[in-house]
Order: sequence, then C-alpha cells, then structure tokens
Amino acid sequence: MHITQLNRECLLHLFSFLDKNSRKNLAKTCHKLLEVFQDPLLWSLLNFHSPVELKKDNFLLGPALKYLSICWYSERVKVCNIEDWMKNSFQRDFCNRHENTVSDFLLDVCSRCPNLLSLTLSGCGHVTDDCIVLLLRNCPKLRTLKLENCVRITDQTLWAVTLHGGALQTLHVDFCRNITQAGLERVREKCPSVLLRAERSANMIPDSQPGKKLMLEKASRKLVQL
Repeated sequence: MHITQLNRECLLHLFSFLDKNSRKNLAKTCHKLLEVFQDPLLWSLLNFHSPVELKKDNFLLGPALKYLSICWYSERVKVCNIEDWMKNSFQRDFCNRHENTVSDFLLDVCSRCPNLLSLTLSGCGHVTDDCIVLLLRNCPKLRTLKLENCVRITDQTLWAVTLHGGALQTLHVDFCRNITQAGLERVREKCPSVLLRAERSANMIPDSQPGKKLMLEKASRKLVQL
C-alpha cells in the first residue's frame, strides 16, 4: 500500500511522529500530504531550540496551538543576557541580528493563537514586558507561563499577571534578574491560587545604568562612614 492510500487520521498520526523539517519535506512530495501538513490538528504543540528556527517555513500558527516552547540553551545566550550598556560593538552586532526575532514571533502568536494554554521561554534575553503583557491579554486561556533567564522581564509582567492572568495556574520567573521581591509579593497577594516560582530572581543583581550604579556606590560609602 502506498502512503497516500492511508486515510486522513492515519496520516495525521504518522506526521505527529516527525519533526518540523521532516513534515515539511514530506509535504512537498504530493498535494495530499501537503493538505495533511496544513491540517491545524497537527500543530497543537510547537517546540523551538533557537531563534533561527522561528524564521523557518516548516510549521503553522493557528487557533489549534495549545503548547509553545522556545528554549535556547546555546552558549551564545550569555551574550544576549549581558546588560545592553555593557556590550561591546561585536556583542551588539550579534544581538542585532536576532533582537526582535522572538518578540515578532510572539506578536504573531498573540494575533493567531487565542487558545494557547502554555508558554515556556528560556534564554530569550530580548523578550520584553510589552510582549508578555500583550500575550496575557490576547490569550485569556493561558494556564502556564514559564520564563527562565529572560533578563528584560520586570515587575511589569507580574503586574499584568494580576490584571490579565485570570486563568493562570503556574507562573515561573526563574533567573529573571530584574524581578523584585515586592513584585513577587504582589502576585502572591493578588493571585494566591497561582503556583509561583522565582528561583534566584529577586536575589540577583538587577540591571542599572553606570550613573545609577555610581550614585548607589556613593550612598553606600556614606553609610559606611556613618
């Protein structure tokens, strides 16, 4: 029996075992398999392992998407996590190549995936509060939000959780250095049913401009003198 003689349900089941590239390559072989590739039921879960993968035309975004994960564990993540004012020209050039990649992708998710239930972002150093706030507003069914090593995330995201995260059950903001203890306490107060985890976040040194850092150092010296 030729593969195209299988019914739609069988083909969808077979496609489900393939990675995104394999699905796309198989879909190029005939119109019937292309139709299976374009079936929304095939795209309820998406996992990405680098920003580059977000630009590939080997997946579909739509209302069927329920679970989304973008986890970048490359050594290059360390460059993106350096404070912007401390980066040298080489580091800035590297970041400029993909600075808006994840954010632009999440904007597409906001407009096309209203039924999203779970979002995991790890090592996405350029994602901002604005992106997460918009996603919380446009994906009201979101139950799980896990942010790890997303250095631009601040208490603004935590504030948005208390306002727009009505369906949220799990919130992780691990190693997000610009999260404060006050922001975490607000979530605990306003959303007591949310399972909150913030490993190291409020205990890390937050970003600060050189001017602000100098003022803090002067204030510290005065306290020591007193």
